[in-house]
Amino acid sequence: MFPDYNNHMSSSARISRRLTQVPASPIRKLVPFAVAAKKEGVHVYHLNIGDPDIKTPDVMLNVLRDWDKNPIGYDQSQGNPEFLEAMRTYYHGLGFTFIGTKNIQVTNGGSEAISMALFAVCNPGDEVLTFEPLYTNYNSYAVVNGVTLKGILTSSDTGFHLPTRDVIEKAVTDKTRAILICNPNNPTGTVYTAEEIRMLVDIAKEKGLFLLSDEVYREYTYDGRTHVSLFTFMQEIPDKAIVLDSMSKRYSLCGVRLGTLVTLNEEVLSGILAIAQGRLSSGLVDQAIAAKLTDVPDSYMREVHEEYTRRRDVLYDGLRSIPGVVIPKPEGAFYTIVGLPVADADDFCKWLLTDFRDNNETVMIAPAAGFYATAGRGKNEVRIAYVLNTAAITRCVALLKTALTEYGKRKA
Repeated sequence: MFPDYNNHMSSSARISRRLTQVPASPIRKLVPFAVAAKKEGVHVYHLNIGDPDIKTPDVMLNVLRDWDKNPIGYDQSQGNPEFLEAMRTYYHGLGFTFIGTKNIQVTNGGSEAISMALFAVCNPGDEVLTFEPLYTNYNSYAVVNGVTLKGILTSSDTGFHLPTRDVIEKAVTDKTRAILICNPNNPTGTVYTAEEIRMLVDIAKEKGLFLLSDEVYREYTYDGRTHVSLFTFMQEIPDKAIVLDSMSKRYSLCGVRLGTLVTLNEEVLSGILAIAQGRLSSGLVDQAIAAKLTDVPDSYMREVHEEYTRRRDVLYDGLRSIPGVVIPKPEGAFYTIVGLPVADADDFCKWLLTDFRDNNETVMIAPAAGFYATAGRGKNEVRIAYVLNTAAITRCVALLKTALTEYGKRKA
């Protein structure tokens, strides 16, 4: 079943089979080529990763400026009480007043929340339904936890919205334990409608499945769309609903590795707390910074939202003017899946870093094959994160237009 990667090694030195199955991140796997280009003096525009250039709120940075605790010790395993209270206040502000601090587990980034959730609801060999394209790290954490992701294909023709209920239900098997969604979606930028979330809740209820909702980008919806949270239906399926969250993108705190897992299921919370105790705690300094979220002025989020809207519009209008490029208009988050007139996007993305130069500049984007659970999909697609200012995005569009022309001649 597994290839023998270690037949040249002694038995005592062999690594685990599952380690060899963890996929390389399509977001980061081309980093060595970007590093090499930069060493040559090339300016690389990074649209490959959701690491925005938006400034962190000053009220949070002031925690670092005023820090005087010495030594910096462990914090509580569930989470720092002040940060837990700040998150409770935040969720109440969204209208979900039934959420208490007891329902929140602090995690080391949204990534740990994903891994903990999969561990909590699945046994090794179980299946989780999700929708392709998907957040690539779902693949990684599925392998780590011995879970099989079963991808249900969505299409750019519908803006990557969900298929019909019968399509989803046909994918359910005796091994299916959960449905995992990202809303607003990374990597597609899709914002699911109230009817779509209602449908998933009904399926979960009827089939006895857990419903996991990754809502890291809930503040970023465009053109009058409203984010419909799983919290809206959580009391309807209290033992089956789990919301995954993160501080990284809401407050430009990617380096402050903090997320939350929120559920009314006391058994899940008890088990996850045991895992959290095993890794001791999330960062003391990190939580002190993030606890100031209640002091972030409303104007900060309004301005950030307006900035991402501008960036979305510049990227969308620019890319759709390039012959052969297919791009549905992103509805939320700050990502989009883009179809390119190339046969192998992986090769194209690498070539951008190793060979293409325009005025000693190039652009880094992520090949989309790694954003699918099903092998062979996404070969001519890329994910682009519009995390740079509008002037930089305009330049990136020009670079991609020139690069596609040169690459096409090279392959002709």
